[in-house]
Amino acid sequence: MATSSRLARLGASAFAATVALHPIYSENDRGGGSGLEAAKRKIAESDGLVPSRGVQESVLIGASSANPLDILVVGGGATGSGVALDAATRGLRVGLVEREDFASGTSSRSTKLIHGGVRYLEKAVFNFDYGQLKLVFHALEERKQFIDNAPHLCHALPCMTPCFSWFEVVYYWMGLKLYDLVAGPRLLHLSRYYSAEESSELFPTLAREGKDRILKGTVVYYDGQMNDSRVNVALACTAALAGAAVLNHAEVVAFLKDEATDRIIGKEFETYAKVVVNAAGPFCDSVRKLADKDVQPIICPSSGVHIILPDYYSPEGMGLIVPKTKDGRVVFMLPWLGRTVAGTTDSNTDITMLPEPHEDEIEFILDAISDYLNVKVRRTDVLSAWSGIRPLATDPSAKNTESISRDHVVCEDYPGLVTITGGKWTTYRGMAEDAVNAAIKSGKLNTTNDCVTQKLRLAGGYGWDPSFFTVLAQQYVRMKKTHVGNVVPGLMDSATAKHLSRAYGTLAERVAAIAQNENLGKRLAHGYLFLEAEVAYCARNEYCESAVDFIARRCRLAFLDTDAASQALPRVVEILAAEHNWDKSRQKQELQNARAFLETFKSSKNAQFHDGKHD
Repeated sequence: MATSSRLARLGASAFAATVALHPIYSENDRGGGSGLEAAKRKIAESDGLVPSRGVQESVLIGASSANPLDILVVGGGATGSGVALDAATRGLRVGLVEREDFASGTSSRSTKLIHGGVRYLEKAVFNFDYGQLKLVFHALEERKQFIDNAPHLCHALPCMTPCFSWFEVVYYWMGLKLYDLVAGPRLLHLSRYYSAEESSELFPTLAREGKDRILKGTVVYYDGQMNDSRVNVALACTAALAGAAVLNHAEVVAFLKDEATDRIIGKEFETYAKVVVNAAGPFCDSVRKLADKDVQPIICPSSGVHIILPDYYSPEGMGLIVPKTKDGRVVFMLPWLGRTVAGTTDSNTDITMLPEPHEDEIEFILDAISDYLNVKVRRTDVLSAWSGIRPLATDPSAKNTESISRDHVVCEDYPGLVTITGGKWTTYRGMAEDAVNAAIKSGKLNTTNDCVTQKLRLAGGYGWDPSFFTVLAQQYVRMKKTHVGNVVPGLMDSATAKHLSRAYGTLAERVAAIAQNENLGKRLAHGYLFLEAEVAYCARNEYCESAVDFIARRCRLAFLDTDAASQALPRVVEILAAEHNWDKSRQKQELQNARAFLETFKSSKNAQFHDGKHD
């Protein structure tokens, strides 16, 4: 049964953690070769078969004050999962607990870009700010490693910057050439200028005239793009394959000192660790307060809203980024998984589990992109809209505590509790490395090797190349059950094969085998490539414990199209019920929870909005 958990107790030599389990309704190998080769071998030999949830739970229960884990990670987002992978591949005994699901928070609600930070480079140049320049250098280095380590889930994306004066042409061309120069050997592709005519061919919906301005040309540069939550899930699963005990739907509610917690929800067990790494994102202050209720908060939450539009808003393989709109904000439109993602906002917000976009934020994005397009921008075209919380942080050790950093912060304001927060998706690996280094120092931990994650591919990445989809197309068929119960063969067409290859890497063969051998080759929603087989595969191999886990984080239907996700839900629940032995009551609860979750995604189908210029 899927569970949630609590953690507790601060001891002299170890953190004791009480883990409470309740139904969800809403030992490492230290031997062999170099650290990197040992990690590669361990992951490869597993064939992607992660330890079961029960096994992972048993490892956490088995940790005691006499035999504690080296590190317990709190938070299963990008950074937390990255910490678990880094620590496990250094030969440490590692556990990870996540209150909801891997990537259930900020890590699934990103811009989907892997970027060095063009804006930071601009600030570095004009403010003579070496700190900002260091941020760009580091991010560009991490960008290249990110793409190399998850090649099936990431790719280079050309981004077009429109110029409406010759000054802008020169300004952006020089700035983006500097961006190329700073990237050095980590360059993805060279930036270049395109005339207005060439730009219209590359981006047909880009307006050439409007509001007393005429397009002079564009400068195209390259950054990376990813399927964020699937990278996060791959991180967690790779950490599990490397020996970490990862457990989603496990909530930390207390660090126990001398007394047991008096707040009981369901089952509880205790686990012990020498060091706890707090990687809870926007919620890291809540975790810090479990150790010291008087600790000063370091999180300054910021809301970022994104919307999904039909594919015709942007061409396949070309994004549009406007560095400065009329009110000084950045706006972008990027092709993503067959649709267009547009954003974003940057505003103060409260920290909540399920942030919702406000209608004025959606209208702002529609207003901003309409200034640059020759198509009518309509609120009714919004297929999905979501809000994510950026955990901007202040460094508690800094002299100026009012300064909010775009860099990450590592601190230890309670002995044995290391907090890592701030930063951005692109630099998750470097953040994790810094956090593990701090944990090793704090707990005087013994490792078998130094960090190896710079060149460690995630599960599904080894042996993968862009032509891998042809193996699926040639060797598998999709066996589908009709509504009357007959089984008919269906073609494993190129589009479906590419989708599976891009989502699962070399492990896609296992999904294709389920589609063929278990008659789960039918698509879940009209107009989308997601297969029934993916539900079964994710339940067995990716710790998918609820319907929301699947529609939001394993496939991306909730983010791409709330209406399609709602239509797919009954079949998703039916397959998960078969995999997890759910009774009718649990199935009904899963449907209710998933539909309530989808209500927080303000598509044109489930949002209240007034008639206006975007209707």
